[in-house]
Amino acid sequence: MTSTTSATGASIWLLDSRGIDAAQLGQYEAWLGAAETARYARFARPLRRRQFLLGRALLRVAMGTLLDLPPPAIVLEERPGQAPLLLSPEGGAHFSISHSGHWVACALSRTAPLGLDIEVCDPRRDVLALARQAFGAEVVAELEGMALEARLAAFYRRWSEAEARYKLGMDAASCVTLPHAELSIVLCSAAPLAHAPVLMVPD
Repeated sequence: MTSTTSATGASIWLLDSRGIDAAQLGQYEAWLGAAETARYARFARPLRRRQFLLGRALLRVAMGTLLDLPPPAIVLEERPGQAPLLLSPEGGAHFSISHSGHWVACALSRTAPLGLDIEVCDPRRDVLALARQAFGAEVVAELEGMALEARLAAFYRRWSEAEARYKLGMDAASCVTLPHAELSIVLCSAAPLAHAPVLMVPD
């Protein structure tokens, strides 16, 4: 797991979960609180269970690194229909978690609320049909006029930004798109981001 921090103090962590084995998953399960463990057990789909567990583990690793604490010291409270709440330590960092397929990511900032979204750019999906459901006529017309590859990238960029803004839950002062070979990645912040975080992933 690798993080980077921009000049504004935001950091992004990105995990390709294909390299995570059963022993590591068992370790991460031990980090969960009682409410998290109960929710984890309720997931019926294996992929969704794995995404949940790795999202909480990645957040604890990232937050622990930022605050110089071991991951189990990061205590989270479950909130139905909302992101978890950081209970301990007090005065931690703002954060946002996202996942898509086998990718899991989280963003942190000591100073500003964040909204992060990642999406696997799947060329098999009918993005025009999705756009007609999600966006206005002007955006749909713009996408219709693009070549297939450009259309795919533009659709997912708009989709990720909409999701990141929703997760932020307030007006965004800054939204940045980060390049990646497989993913659309957008980070929105309540405070201006002078520079986009440099995205790094583990080998």
